[in-house]
Amino acid sequence: MLAGLLMACPAMAQEKETEGKLEFTTVKEVPITPVKDQNRSGTCWDYATLGFFEAEALRTTGKTFDLCEMFVANKNYVDEAIYYVRMHGDSRFSEGGSADDVLSVLRTHGVCPEDAMPAPGSLVGDSLANFNEFFSLLTPYVEAVAKSKAKKLSPQWLVGYQAILDAYLGKCAERFVYEGKEYTPQSFAATLQLDWDDYVSITSFTHHPFSTWFIIEAPYKWRPRQSYNVPLSEMMRVIDEALDAGYTVCWGGDVSGNGFDRKGLAQEDTIPTQEMRQQRFDNWEATYDHVMLIYGKAVDQQGREYYKVKNSWGDYGDHKGVWYMRKNYIALNTTYIFLNRHAVRGIKF
Repeated sequence: MLAGLLMACPAMAQEKETEGKLEFTTVKEVPITPVKDQNRSGTCWDYATLGFFEAEALRTTGKTFDLCEMFVANKNYVDEAIYYVRMHGDSRFSEGGSADDVLSVLRTHGVCPEDAMPAPGSLVGDSLANFNEFFSLLTPYVEAVAKSKAKKLSPQWLVGYQAILDAYLGKCAERFVYEGKEYTPQSFAATLQLDWDDYVSITSFTHHPFSTWFIIEAPYKWRPRQSYNVPLSEMMRVIDEALDAGYTVCWGGDVSGNGFDRKGLAQEDTIPTQEMRQQRFDNWEATYDHVMLIYGKAVDQQGREYYKVKNSWGDYGDHKGVWYMRKNYIALNTTYIFLNRHAVRGIKF
């Protein structure tokens, strides 16, 4: 999704930053790890969600981890291909994904540090991740298998598929040394001191009842994991209270419409309503095309409220990879938020 484009600070810190004529005052900022660059890969879901779990580990352990996006991509694309073939091609197969994909990989396969695998892009002669050639080979391969006329598939299709992944992303480390100790991906994931059952996805639409779980009908969410449906005001309250309590929030939504620029700003002057959100979702006006990390709050000199959001486009933009996104914009364009259930108050899942 959007391939190729697409720090702790006390509350009420008086640091000011400018975006043209706008001045921003930071109100709240949760500690996060540095901005990374997905480069020419549709892996915003991977970078943003691993950044979220890095922030979670920083909160629980006080340690800064640099988790490996290509490990997660390798494992997730295997899961996605198996599902796609099992569905005979009647599902989504693409570079895109969601926060749920990263959670599933961490739970099932674990994770490794960045330096336990080849650096992103290094196997194709690039300095950062580059999937241009990679996915142009991978997609027709898995489509040919999924839509085969064969009465029975041999397991060799997966052997060949894995070989393509390993050639471009690097073979996933089975054992590695980190800070003088040997780990497997599963034992290393345990050092993050996180409970994978703690994480939930929350959304807000009216085509399903509130206070129920449902699978969001959106591209890139091929993994059938449910989100909890709440009114819009409740979803926005959850974001604010999570940040105030020291938690970050992984955000999936639309950045292709009006108001989102490439310099670090997302504006929306209209006060969104539940009906506006639903109409945009139903008529395809709103899309799910990007994932980022909400980690703070700010106001401009007119008192308008913004979220501070970590992107995965490197130091691109006026704020070195950080976007100031109006609360109105987030309210209108959110597909789902993903966060620790302990940050959520007043909702019984």
